[in-house]
Amino acid sequence: MDQSARYANLDLREEDLIRDGDHVLVAYHMKPKAGYGYLETAAHFAAESSTGTNVAVSTTDAHTLAVDALVYEIDEARELTKIAYPVPLFDRNITDGRAMIASFLTLCIGNNQGMGDVEYAKMHDFYMPPKLLMLFDGPSTTIKDLWRVLGRPLVDGGLIVGTIIKPKLGLRPQPFADACLEFWRGGDFIKNDEPQGNQPFAPLRETMSLVAESMKRAQDETGEAKLFSANITADDPFEIIARGETILEIFGENAHHVAFLVDGYVAGPTAITTARRRFPSQYLHYHRAGHGAVTSPQAKRGYTAFVHCKMSRFQGASGIHTGTMGYGKMEGEPADRAIAYMLQQDSADGPYYHQEWLGMNPTTPIISGGMNALRMPGFFTNLGHGNVIQTAGGGAFGHLDGGAAGAVSLRQAYDAWQQGVDLVDYAKEHDELARAFQSFPGDADALFPGWRDALKPSANRVSTWTPAEKASSGRSTEPSRSVA
Repeated sequence: MDQSARYANLDLREEDLIRDGDHVLVAYHMKPKAGYGYLETAAHFAAESSTGTNVAVSTTDAHTLAVDALVYEIDEARELTKIAYPVPLFDRNITDGRAMIASFLTLCIGNNQGMGDVEYAKMHDFYMPPKLLMLFDGPSTTIKDLWRVLGRPLVDGGLIVGTIIKPKLGLRPQPFADACLEFWRGGDFIKNDEPQGNQPFAPLRETMSLVAESMKRAQDETGEAKLFSANITADDPFEIIARGETILEIFGENAHHVAFLVDGYVAGPTAITTARRRFPSQYLHYHRAGHGAVTSPQAKRGYTAFVHCKMSRFQGASGIHTGTMGYGKMEGEPADRAIAYMLQQDSADGPYYHQEWLGMNPTTPIISGGMNALRMPGFFTNLGHGNVIQTAGGGAFGHLDGGAAGAVSLRQAYDAWQQGVDLVDYAKEHDELARAFQSFPGDADALFPGWRDALKPSANRVSTWTPAEKASSGRSTEPSRSVA
């Protein structure tokens, strides 16, 4: 059934659609199966995404026709299909009239990718018009709230040095809390790895109580505030709330030092929105566990990492893992900095659409996945600023002198980049960074040939760093290269 006469209008101009503001625009890479025409399949795709069925039905009326999704641009050679979705198609809350990402996904991803005439289709970008954008929650807290806790400037407060307690599963409560204390003696921020929750060998209440004690001890020793991101992911919204309330009660006077981590891909928009609305004062840490099943460049269906991260800002994520842009172990490339720009800037370009955010709070890129001190300068040069959270697991605890020295080496690498100093030269005067070269020799050889000769005296020296020395030295006061 060829529905192109109804669900396609190639005379529509994108600039007019954006000016009028009555449509959500979506760009897909789509390929029909052999034997099907491109426009015919694209129109079927739009029909399935909105008002259509596979046969003509007697219940269609004039109003139904007015809210059809329309294919407005195709480029078969590039496998590009662009569809305009009328704003009234999207579901609204009955409680407060707000918009929801679940409805956006139901329509724009929904059943269309599984139709018999579609070989594959993947969403690569979307544009949200002002009248719908303003109906999304957006973030209630930002990196500024964390900088405030840390006593940093609220503009260009700089890198938050973080880690993930490893192994990701298997530690009992006391060893877990001991690892937290070790890292906090040199770093700022610790997150639960995404599987960590309420396992029988590490009950949440017992583990969080010991972590809260470690936070107090670390703050007393260093004279610095510390941050912890606690996993509250669950299937049941009431369990999410129960976990959050329990954790805040345990941390007590340090409750404002606690972020809440939610696995937004596997637990979905309901989990993110539950945390965002029930705990608006807590930093909402969106972890993407499982996202690669659809966002990987190898996948021909689903949506891209760019789309996934952009949706997180609408939902209200304070921060989201964005990968390492090719500088760590995860899939990615330097051009992925466009994800960070879309999350942090008020006006940003995507692969196909420019988005104005109209003052909606930004979402912080959280950088993790195989990063260590040696990889950081390249990452920050590519991104152009350091106003992010970095969570290095092996990059901290893989340091030869332990997690505290590993944390300091990460801070030193950032300071070196911020000051425009070559990392090898900076390491000559900073033992923790010098020892990072020895800790990660494969990366050192690849990124800094000749380091062995340059650092031979210091690289073999065990760090003499102490918490008191670190506390008194403070962090670099050089201004960041870019506004958050």
